[in-house]
Amino acid sequence: MTPQIAFVRKHTATVTPSLVPELQLNLANETCPVWLQTPEYFSKLGMPEPFWAFAWAGGQALARYIFDNPEIVCGKTVLDFGSGSGIVAIAAAKSGAAHVIANDIDEYAEAAIRINAKRNNVDIEITRDNVIGIDKNWTTVFAADVYYEKKMSLMITAWLKSLVSRGSKVFIGDPQRVYLPKDGLERVIKYSRKTRSLLEDTDLQNAQVWRFI
Repeated sequence: MTPQIAFVRKHTATVTPSLVPELQLNLANETCPVWLQTPEYFSKLGMPEPFWAFAWAGGQALARYIFDNPEIVCGKTVLDFGSGSGIVAIAAAKSGAAHVIANDIDEYAEAAIRINAKRNNVDIEITRDNVIGIDKNWTTVFAADVYYEKKMSLMITAWLKSLVSRGSKVFIGDPQRVYLPKDGLERVIKYSRKTRSLLEDTDLQNAQVWRFI
């Protein structure tokens, strides 16, 4: 067992995401003190903040949309960019995708994806490479909750638009955060779900799926 897998297992519990009851994931909850820690705490540990420990609104929205519309992934090669907990990649794999690549540069996210994929009985390729600017002919690309910093958001948008121009279908999961592109997107669906606990992302009340056009 790697230190990263041991950390994820120690600091998470089995959780069923509110919008996606088909899945069980190792996530933070009120019994896991990791969610109370500050960024400085993780900096002292030499690790990034554990974004992988939460089922954010965008990821839940995309996973829900995939389960409800499996034809967008069935038989296709899928990239889940910024995979985090792996929720979107796992939904794609369970919905019949031919090959799913979960991409996240965080080694702890990689560990979380491995744990969650095994828990949900799916096989997923995991890569920590920086894929921004790269095109490997993925049929369908998903990106959930990646629009939180201006410079990076601009880079991601330019890359995703280039994939669309080549022929990929690109879907975004995002509750309309400030750096979400203002043009070139159409909203596919919006989900509204009341949160059940203090830990759940309040953006879940405004979980949305978008598509680059």
